[in-house]
Amino acid sequence: MILYGAPMPAPNPRRVRIFLAEKGIELPETPVNLMTREHKSPEYRAKNSMGQIPTLELDDGTCISETVAICRYFEELHPNPPMFGTTAVERALVDQWIRRVEFAVMMPVGQFWRHAHPRTAALLTQYKDFGESNKATYQGAQKYMDRELAGRDFLVGDTPTMADICLLSTVDFAEWIGLPVEDEFERLVAWRARMKARPSANA
Repeated sequence: MILYGAPMPAPNPRRVRIFLAEKGIELPETPVNLMTREHKSPEYRAKNSMGQIPTLELDDGTCISETVAICRYFEELHPNPPMFGTTAVERALVDQWIRRVEFAVMMPVGQFWRHAHPRTAALLTQYKDFGESNKATYQGAQKYMDRELAGRDFLVGDTPTMADICLLSTVDFAEWIGLPVEDEFERLVAWRARMKARPSANA
């Protein structure tokens, strides 16, 4: 079994590393060099046709891509501690929050990264006004998450789930590209501190 990924600050491979750390699963990551665009090579695209990371290659050659899909695979093999909920309602709520994080929070972060950050300028045509406009959209996302975290330690239930992992990897990446969590969103700041205090956050 081979897990292809990349080190910080790449947020998606980090999701899987945090998940595996929470599970206590030791699986070394095989690095893919993003700077040399190794992930776009024919050899890598044979494993992941989207040319993205991470990818999990099983012993029989089956390749699984997309972070949540990879983590669900490990959840089936190692159900404890549960990271996708334990009841039908919890599982549905975890899925709900994963989707909300990806669309409401990660979307503006990704658009800012693609269209306003100097590191991506050589990779695509940037529409900088649009990119910069996502700062306000991301601030609105923070306000939303802050409101939703009222009375909660984590997004679903009393322990972290995959939804929290997705949110942590997003806000940490956002900070790295210049979009910090605003201090005024105290519940979001406190939630992040709880997540960062966990050993898995160092993955």
